[in-house]
Amino acid sequence: MTAQSVETVADFRDRARAWLAANLPRLDSGNAMPLQRDDIASWRRARELQKKLYDGGFAGICFPREYGGLGLGYEYKKAFDAEAQAYEMPLLLNVPSFAICCATILDMGSEEQKRRHIRAALRGEEVLVQLLSEPSGGSDLAGVITRADRRGGRWIINGAKTWSTWAFAADYGLCLARTDWDAPKHNGLTMFLLPLRHRGVTINRIRQVNGSVEFCEEFFDDVDVGDDAVVGEPGKGWDVASRQLYHERRTMGDGSEYTSGPGIAEAQDISIDLIALVDSTGQGASERVREMVGRALVHRAVHGQLSEHVYHAVASGSLPPAAGSIIRLGMAEVHDVETDAAYAVAGPAGVVENDAGLLGVGTRYLGRQIASIGGGTTEMARNVIGERVLNFPREYAADRGVPFNRVRRNRAEEGGRG
Repeated sequence: MTAQSVETVADFRDRARAWLAANLPRLDSGNAMPLQRDDIASWRRARELQKKLYDGGFAGICFPREYGGLGLGYEYKKAFDAEAQAYEMPLLLNVPSFAICCATILDMGSEEQKRRHIRAALRGEEVLVQLLSEPSGGSDLAGVITRADRRGGRWIINGAKTWSTWAFAADYGLCLARTDWDAPKHNGLTMFLLPLRHRGVTINRIRQVNGSVEFCEEFFDDVDVGDDAVVGEPGKGWDVASRQLYHERRTMGDGSEYTSGPGIAEAQDISIDLIALVDSTGQGASERVREMVGRALVHRAVHGQLSEHVYHAVASGSLPPAAGSIIRLGMAEVHDVETDAAYAVAGPAGVVENDAGLLGVGTRYLGRQIASIGGGTTEMARNVIGERVLNFPREYAADRGVPFNRVRRNRAEEGGRG
C-alpha cells in the first residue's frame, strides 16, 4: 500500500496548499495571466499549467490511476479546489475536455482510448471538445445528418457541426454521426473521436453579439478514420451521447468530480462579484439593491448545496443519472438571477464605458441566454427531469420508431439522406 493511498484528506489538503504556494501564481500577484477563453495564448497557458499539475501529482484527482489520475475520492477534489481558489488554474481544460469528454471516454471508450487520451489530456497534451449540434438540428440531437459511410474498411465522414465550444483550440472532438439511415433516428448513430487537425476538417470561428469568438463551426469533407476512432459500438452512438449529455448537464451546474479549481459559478470571467459591484456604485444603503443582491447570493448558496446533494444521490443510486439535469436547470436560474441583479445595480452605466468599468456588466447581459441554452436548453432539461426522474409520461413524437430515411425533414437537408 502506497503512502498516498492512506493519506488523509487533511494531509492531502496541507500538501496541496504548500505545493500551490510554491508552484502556481496567485491571482492577486500580478503574475497570473488574464483568462481569455477565445484567445489561443490562454489555451497554451492552460496546457502549461496542466503539465505543472500533472508533474506535481495533482492532476485528475478523481480519474483512475491507470489512466493518469490519482484515483482519489470526491472529498479530495473538494479539498484541493478550496485551496486552489486563490491561484491561476487551467480552468479552460475543465469543460468540456475533462468533465465531459474525458469522463465520457472513461465510461464508454475502449481501453486503448482511455489509456491514450485521458492520460494525454491530464498532461496538458490534448484538448477534447464536443461536436454535437448541427446547423439544421436545433435541440433534436438525435436528428443529426452528419454521416459516416463505410468504405474499404474505413469510415468516411461528411457533414457539418456548429456551436462547438473552443474547437479552434482542440485536438480531438467527440463527433456524433449517422451510420444507418434505415434505422430509427436514435438507433442509427455512431460516436467518433475525431482528430481535428485531420485532412478534410475545416474549422471556422463564430463571432457573437458580445464580440466573443469562442464558438466554432466545422465542415467535414471525406474525413477518413478507422475503427479505432469509434467510441462504444457502431450503431450505439446514442448510448454514448446520452452519457455525454449526463456529464455535460451536471458539469454546467458545477457537479462534476473531474474538474479542478473553481467551477463555472465561481470563475472570475463568468460570475459577478455583486458585493464589489454594490460598493463601486455606492448603493449599499439602498434597501432595493440589498434585496436584489441578497436574493442572488441565496440562489448561489442553495445551488451549491443542490449540486452536492444531486452528486451524492446519483453516486449512491438514490437518483438516476438523468438527475444531472436538475443541476443544469438550477445553474441557469442562478445565472439569470445574478446577471439581472448586476445589470439592475449597474443601471445605465452598464452600457457605456466609464472609470468604474461597469461596461462588462452590460456585455455579460448580452450573453444572458447562454446559460439557458448551453448543455441543452432549459426546456429540454425540464423534459428530462419530468420523464426520467419524476417518471411523467413521455411527450408525443411523430418520428419515434420510424426509419430515419422516411422522417419528413426540410428540403435543405435532403442532401444528407441515404
